[in-house]
Amino acid sequence: MKLYYKPGACSLTPHIVLCEAGLTVDLEKVDLATKKTEAGSDYLALNPKGYVPSLLLDDGQMLTEVSAIVQYLADRVPEKRLIPAAGTMERYRVQEWLSYISSELHKAFNPLFNPKAPEDWKVLVKEMLAPRIDFIARHLEGKDYLMGANFTVADAYLFNVLNWARLVKVDLSPWPVIKAFSERVAARPGVRKAMLEEGLIKT
Repeated sequence: MKLYYKPGACSLTPHIVLCEAGLTVDLEKVDLATKKTEAGSDYLALNPKGYVPSLLLDDGQMLTEVSAIVQYLADRVPEKRLIPAAGTMERYRVQEWLSYISSELHKAFNPLFNPKAPEDWKVLVKEMLAPRIDFIARHLEGKDYLMGANFTVADAYLFNVLNWARLVKVDLSPWPVIKAFSERVAARPGVRKAMLEEGLIKT
């Protein structure tokens, strides 16, 4: 398999899952501005959507979208318990979280990275994010992870998105439980491995 990624982007989520799963993968960085890969390939020819992540499977198929990729990877190693079994209510709960993180957090952060977005719009975006983060914080009270004691692919995605807060000046200090969650996830060996490989942290 090969993961096409940009350091720190949402492609960090499947990268974390790959490391947590102990799966072997090749990594290829993508310049999203030029749509060129590190090896000089036309990224749009590989993924016409033009964004990361993309996972090239061993049979030559390309899988895109964070939620789809992480479920595929977790199902490869059921013994790691990165996602509950298909057909269980717990599986649907993880899918529920993946959907919420994607639509209500991930997409909400996007305007904050856009240099052309007006500052007053960014203020409104941050105000809109607050109740969504508060909802997650209240859910995490008394829990290590979103599903309780067990780390899942949804935690990898949430950690990834919450990490963007410091880059775009979203203040998370009102939610100590969010800070504790992020520190807990950051300390996991698989998470550290992915972040080291992307140059996001130093040894």
